[in-house]
Amino acid sequence: MKTERRSILKKLFTSIAGVAGLGTVAKAADATPEKEVGNITTIQDVPLFSGHTKFNNMVFVAGKGAHFEGDITAHTKHVLDELEKELIAAGSSMSKVLKCSVFLHDLGDYKAMNEAYKGRFGDKPPVRTTVAVYGGVPGDSLVEIDCIAYI
Repeated sequence: MKTERRSILKKLFTSIAGVAGLGTVAKAADATPEKEVGNITTIQDVPLFSGHTKFNNMVFVAGKGAHFEGDITAHTKHVLDELEKELIAAGSSMSKVLKCSVFLHDLGDYKAMNEAYKGRFGDKPPVRTTVAVYGGVPGDSLVEIDCIAYI
């Protein structure tokens, strides 16, 4: 009798919850969001890193470099253009960047990098960390920049 009563009460509660929409809330709470990735770089067909990763309403963009002959101004402009392309591909924009990390080959390039950097993020620029990297930036780049933005 108790088992039958429990079964009836459970069915009744489930029906009421379904009508009230509580089932959808319970399912949403159980759902774990998955990250999305874009522009995967591989080595020997094994994924190494993504150009960007999205999670919820955030996008994390991998460091971009400039691997060609040129000065810090040309490299910075190129890197920022590449960063902007990646942000757009992820559904974001330069104006939605919250944090940038700038890695310089030579701290002596700080002033010229700033000249090329200024104004690229709109009226409300992101917070930023700038460091000179011991041993230099990978490849031939004089600067590498990564960022975190929202979508």
